[in-house]
Amino acid sequence: MIISNEIKERFDLSINRIQGIALEPCVKTDYFNHVAEYIIFTLELYGCIKKTDDGFSASEETSGDIPSLLKLRERNEKVFEELRDENYSKSYLNPECSAEKLGSFGKAMSFLYSEIYSFPMLIADDKAFDVLILMELFLEIYSICTAEGKPSLKAVEEALYYYAYDYSEELVRERIEEILLPIEGLSYKICTEADLETEDYLYSYGEYIGDNERGLSKYLASLPQEEINKIADTFVEGFRRGFETMNVPFDGKKTVNIRYSIGQERIVRAAIKGFDKIGLKPILCRYAVGRINRKQVIRQGFTNISLNMQFDYDHRCDDAFFLNKRFIERKLDIMRKVYEEYREDAAVYAGPAVIESFGEKTAEPTAKDDASAYTDAQQKLYTEFATRSGELVNEYIPGDKYSFTIIAFPVPEVHERFEEVFKDTVRLNTLDSNKYQRIHQCMIDVLDRASYVKVEGRNGNLTDIRVSMRKLADPEHESQFENCTADVNIPVGEVFTSPVLEGTKGTLHVSHVYLNGLLYKNLRMDFEDGCVTDFTCSNFEDEEKNRAYIKENVLQNRETLPLGEFAIGTNTAAYSMANKYGIMGKLPILIMEKTGPHFAVGDTCYRHMEETRIFNPDGKEIVSKENSFSALRDTEPEKAYFNCHTDITIPFDELGRIYTVEEDGTEVDIIREGRFVLEGTEELNEDLD
Repeated sequence: MIISNEIKERFDLSINRIQGIALEPCVKTDYFNHVAEYIIFTLELYGCIKKTDDGFSASEETSGDIPSLLKLRERNEKVFEELRDENYSKSYLNPECSAEKLGSFGKAMSFLYSEIYSFPMLIADDKAFDVLILMELFLEIYSICTAEGKPSLKAVEEALYYYAYDYSEELVRERIEEILLPIEGLSYKICTEADLETEDYLYSYGEYIGDNERGLSKYLASLPQEEINKIADTFVEGFRRGFETMNVPFDGKKTVNIRYSIGQERIVRAAIKGFDKIGLKPILCRYAVGRINRKQVIRQGFTNISLNMQFDYDHRCDDAFFLNKRFIERKLDIMRKVYEEYREDAAVYAGPAVIESFGEKTAEPTAKDDASAYTDAQQKLYTEFATRSGELVNEYIPGDKYSFTIIAFPVPEVHERFEEVFKDTVRLNTLDSNKYQRIHQCMIDVLDRASYVKVEGRNGNLTDIRVSMRKLADPEHESQFENCTADVNIPVGEVFTSPVLEGTKGTLHVSHVYLNGLLYKNLRMDFEDGCVTDFTCSNFEDEEKNRAYIKENVLQNRETLPLGEFAIGTNTAAYSMANKYGIMGKLPILIMEKTGPHFAVGDTCYRHMEETRIFNPDGKEIVSKENSFSALRDTEPEKAYFNCHTDITIPFDELGRIYTVEEDGTEVDIIREGRFVLEGTEELNEDLD
């Protein structure tokens, strides 16, 4: 991390004051001593500071001797040790523990420490300014709490607020530049230049590196380059085909945002070469680690496997310390200013290309009363900001002017037969699209005649929902459902539509599902006219906590959301693979949504693309691209979109029946007792057998 002359004096002053705090005897609590020690330890460990006769000063050279692999591992374990389960329960990073020791100051102090705990990532990304302002914030709060008289919680909270407000100009700008500009930074150099045959390079990220990252990197290093190239070619070709499928012009596009999991660098290196052949430069950036730019537990960018999901969950609402009307107006003003400055770069942005990972151990998060939480007013502000920021970004990067693709691969923790699971996943990602296209057409021909579709559960699944379809004006040339092959969503295997909300009603239920990394037990949602009217789950004994859990993480702090998508997954090979290894609960939504019918709450799949003409392989135009909310995009845009889309899948073993009902009452079964029975689809049962 290079500390420029402009900030060196401030940096040296801060680090020496912090060193003094680390050496002070504890008064009532060791919080400030502990955090000060962590700051000194981390900066010294990574060579950012050096001892002098007068104390510490910023180091002009941070590389020094190259540590051995053993030293790299030891350093990595040491700097993140408080996130381990056995340590987290007694760490100030844990708001519950922090509240126990610090009382009403606990939430604020835990938030501050969680931000400082990102130092290894900030150092790796050469963000000396970000490190400096957090050190100065720490010193400001220390001064407040050690001044004569009773410490003021209000003053502490104001310090946190003004930190976010005052530095949002720099930090929001920094984030937008990261996601728009093809800067040849840390991850680019790793993916294009590092020796990927050893694990040493993994520790350059400043992230916790565990068995998943090491094992995945080692396994990919063992594969022939031809296999790596095939994986990357599938990924790149899926992205390119997305422009054709969605009828989006590709000419003039120059950049692609590659998001990946640490350990997948050999695939990324090959993908960079593939994208270069079609004229795209890679944008590689880390997920937002600071709460000013981060959205709840979501990680968009390159990332490791979270060492402690409970830590992420505990701090998901820390922006409550600065989330008010004044702050969101400032952030929106900054966003507009920066996007306007980079208008030309936004215009040539081709979209995100995402390589997901799956299979890590999952834990059911605990809702803690001592963790930060939004007030009712903040919940409304959160949704207001999501809506307005989405509109702003769409102004500069219109949804009908870019594409995307997503593919997923397992990590070693998925199963003791990891290599077999990985090979089977590669097979899933390269299934015969022509076969599925033909089978899908048989289903679409029936679905296009439907007045509505009924989905019913079995084996304890309480689903009983009616999904309204629209009447086609020109059945010879129009279709309600998209015939989805392997392009933007890899692997192949679904037909989907934006249903008519009016008349769509009933109950959606699934016994066990992971959504955005969070487990839901017995998730149940009731719908009337296509909108959620009631919801619950059985994660907690307290029903109020169950509802709050869903409202916050699925409904995105809203009372309701519409049904944005109805789809029938057809990838029985994926379902069979999951059952073969007993990993159904570990599948990512990308694959899981192909293993049965799924319903998405939020926006439709065609958000901001309603005017784009899209055609199925048979030449019919897809006309079911909007609903009564998105239809307001020109007259009441603030009501049209929700900037979220969460897929909820019913697996085949919980599926009793899917059938269409035509205007004259004729019923046509597509699936019965978890098996495809419609003529022309029976081939899908081979994998179920």
